[in-house]
Amino acid sequence: MITLHGIPHCDTVKRARLWLADHNVAHRFHDFRRDGLDPALLDAWIDRLGWEPLLNRAGTTFRKLPEPERAGLDRVRATALMLAQPAMIKRPVLVHDGGVEVGFKPEFYNALFG
Repeated sequence: MITLHGIPHCDTVKRARLWLADHNVAHRFHDFRRDGLDPALLDAWIDRLGWEPLLNRAGTTFRKLPEPERAGLDRVRATALMLAQPAMIKRPVLVHDGGVEVGFKPEFYNALFG
């Protein structure tokens, strides 16, 4: 089963969902805000990808943090931030049989599902 994780109002998530629908790729959408985020799932993603690719440092939620909270991040602190505020996770996160992908690029989705 393919699951797309994200926030429904995010433009990148909207483009990914539209691409999946247009290409008849069966999937389930998991809304971080409405459905929550399982700490064990986030830990598994971090084990596989590292915390750096998952933390959206460019987003407004992260940028609004006081400087001391943004400085000197490590896995433990970054994980706590992402669990407390899932909007800090780079979106979308696509979980499929072959792995976990972060972000959306049509050419990459074509390679996966084309």
